Amino acid sequence: MKLKNSIVFAITFISLWSCKKDDGPEIEVVPPRSLIEVAAEDDAEILEFLSTHFFNYEDFLNPQEKFDYKIKFDTIAGENGRKTSILDSGELPGIEFGVETISVASSSFGIDDGEVADHKLYYLIARQGSGDFPTIGDNSILRYEGLLLNGTLFDGSSNQPLKFYLSNPGLRVGFAQAILKLKTGDSFTDNGDGTVSFENYGVGVAFMPSGLAYFNTRAGSIPAYSPLIFKLDAIAYEKDTDYDGDGIPSILEDLNGDGNLNNDNTDGDFSNSGPVYNHLDTDDDGDGIPTIEEINLDSEGKFESVRDSDGDGIPDHLDKDS
Repeated sequence: MKLKNSIVFAITFISLWSCKKDDGPEIEVVPPRSLIEVAAEDDAEILEFLSTHFFNYEDFLNPQEKFDYKIKFDTIAGENGRKTSILDSGELPGIEFGVETISVASSSFGIDDGEVADHKLYYLIARQGSGDFPTIGDNSILRYEGLLLNGTLFDGSSNQPLKFYLSNPGLRVGFAQAILKLKTGDSFTDNGDGTVSFENYGVGVAFMPSGLAYFNTRAGSIPAYSPLIFKLDAIAYEKDTDYDGDGIPSILEDLNGDGNLNNDNTDGDFSNSGPVYNHLDTDDDGDGIPTIEEINLDSEGKFESVRDSDGDGIPDHLDKDS
């Protein structure tokens, strides 16, 4: 397995706490569990699953004409007793299995105990795509299924690709980072019946602890403190996505270059939903002049370069005094 460098992410998150009416019954508020303890428990549960289950790797190693490139899990037992576990699947030709360590602070979930815990995101790539990798600042187009470790399906896009902005503050950290592991497809075919078939797209799975997902919050049918599995088909992505339409590709608004767009907020703007980071802000320096009017665009109206009118080394769109 490959261990990647630890990445510290700050996730915008609002925790709704129970309250009681003066004339109502007293409600017991259960304090959140330790992020560090839960991370260790989740990791043990995920490793247990990975070591006792296999996926249909034989279908991927020798795909038949009508194979749908869907990943399926089963338990290593009985007639499947000699199958290669998911944990060891990286030893198979053409299959990649890895782990990335991501540090998360409890404050990301509105908890003020000061804990910071390393979380392991495990990922399986059953088929790498023939296209390119998206960046954390791009819109990604994919199909997915979300499962609990017991196999319960809690979410799925069926066969319809959906678009996700990978730096959306509300998107789960583990989900976004897993998508970055997969190259997208390189072509598509119009079937003539209103449907489109995508070709050579990446197919993989992410196994993530609750600290990279919803942690102590129940989300729909997902219980609190639940490790999650996401099956992913990386169909396509929008290169150089400009999410806020300010003329600058979102990935270029990662000013400190740490791979996290949600900690770059030049003017300190806030809204009702939280900080307005530069990649979400059409006036990055808050000087009343739209960012798109303070940069250089090419003849097609696309970003060309920044502008520094007063020569102080700070681009106009980040400089209130320019």
